[in-house]
Amino acid sequence: MDAKEKDRKKKKQQQSKKKKEPNNPQFRPVSDVKGIRFGGQFVVKSFTVRRSPPLELLRLLAVPPPHPKPAPGDLPFPSTTTYLPTNFTILAHHAWHTLTLGLGTKNSKVLLFVFETETMKAAVDRIWPPTIPLGDVNKKMIRGLSGCEMARFKFRKGCLSFYVYAVRRLGALGFQCADDLRTILESVAALKDFLDHTAMLALPSQRSITFQPPAAMAH
Repeated sequence: MDAKEKDRKKKKQQQSKKKKEPNNPQFRPVSDVKGIRFGGQFVVKSFTVRRSPPLELLRLLAVPPPHPKPAPGDLPFPSTTTYLPTNFTILAHHAWHTLTLGLGTKNSKVLLFVFETETMKAAVDRIWPPTIPLGDVNKKMIRGLSGCEMARFKFRKGCLSFYVYAVRRLGALGFQCADDLRTILESVAALKDFLDHTAMLALPSQRSITFQPPAAMAH
């Protein structure tokens, strides 16, 4: 390999690395952005995800709330909408894995949509269903946001696969909630692998692997 070819290969690697950096999201029209992937697990498309309250997102990301009993308006990431696996999906994944003698996937999908403004999030939340089959997400939620563009990030964390989408108006410059997006991406990247999503998500009293609730204070 001559020096010119080495330089070309090095430049290509640097460009690829730059595209993957959280601080350099690559926005594309919704018709071009990658959706969630299913591989050969067609049955997974019927599994459902539900919109979760903000506090669940903090628990999942191992981000402590600002104080023990925060009001909804006091929580971080106010422009973020999260969809987590329903109890049906969690149990169905385990059943499918058993029925296929270990060949079926045990991975659940977590969807995070970080909008450029709280107003945009509120408008989209009014038209998106509270519960939706995974097979409808690409068509009804991602492709359905006409006039928008997205940047997509994917993280595999053991039995959970995180799909993070930054959403802004088509042709907009920059991203108003860049700090929230950066914090979410860094938090997901720092998570340890989830070994058992039943324990992590099915029971309301459970927390993520690394989250420690604040100690009770004496009054």
